Amino acid sequence: MKVYGLDFTSAPARRKPLVALRCTLADGTLQVEDADTLTNFEEFEAWLETPGPWVCGMDFPFGQPRDLVEALGWPGDWPGYVGEVHRLGKEGFEGAIRSDMASRPYGRKWRYRLADRRSGSSSAMMLFRVPVGKMFFQGAPRLLRSGVSVEPCRPNGDSRVAVEAYPAVVARRFLGRESYKRDGVPDTPQREAARKKLVSGLLSEALREAYGFGVRVGRRWRNRFVEEPGADALDSLLCAVQAAWAYTRRDDNWGVPPECDSNEGWILDPALLGI
Repeated sequence: MKVYGLDFTSAPARRKPLVALRCTLADGTLQVEDADTLTNFEEFEAWLETPGPWVCGMDFPFGQPRDLVEALGWPGDWPGYVGEVHRLGKEGFEGAIRSDMASRPYGRKWRYRLADRRSGSSSAMMLFRVPVGKMFFQGAPRLLRSGVSVEPCRPNGDSRVAVEAYPAVVARRFLGRESYKRDGVPDTPQREAARKKLVSGLLSEALREAYGFGVRVGRRWRNRFVEEPGADALDSLLCAVQAAWAYTRRDDNWGVPPECDSNEGWILDPALLGI
């Protein structure tokens, strides 16, 4: 099976592109092969038309919290409110988020999806620091328009399947809260050492025990995963691991637990089950 991991950004450019890492899952091994580098959203839209079958783990929230959608009076189903977000445009969407935050008491400004709470991620509303709300605005409407099957928000039987990923969940298995990427500050020997430790973890039996398959990486890619301070390609690999795990659970609702609100979306990882 063709498996992709895609590290996302709300403003792709040549200096900070979207990296779609291409892998193959076969015989219990996820083999890293190559990557597509996408420098703008037009290229991302064209990439979504890549013929299936494939499954791709994408690092942005596919949905918003149910109570936010209700508070703003948006349609309750995923296609409905994502279509409304597209209609509002960037300024309208961000204005609606800020208006909701202004109406809420101090300490409760953010609303959270169940997946956000279980994964320890930022609220899907977040517009600054790690602006995942802006990523949602750029990513979700494009998924809707592309016709891909979006698990669990809009499963439609298409052979192109998008699942939500969050690389930090995989990384914590091997690093805890240790930092492994630059995040706007100069790289350090400690972060490079953390990336090396993370790559070693991904190639270990511990990964197989957690996800049910192993990972195989050639020397060129292994060096790149360790040497890149921003860890964009490495994060794409972490997304691919989650996508591959979801594919192995495709007959069990892709690993989405029954308590998930499908219109909010879900981060696909075994660590979020049974919590």
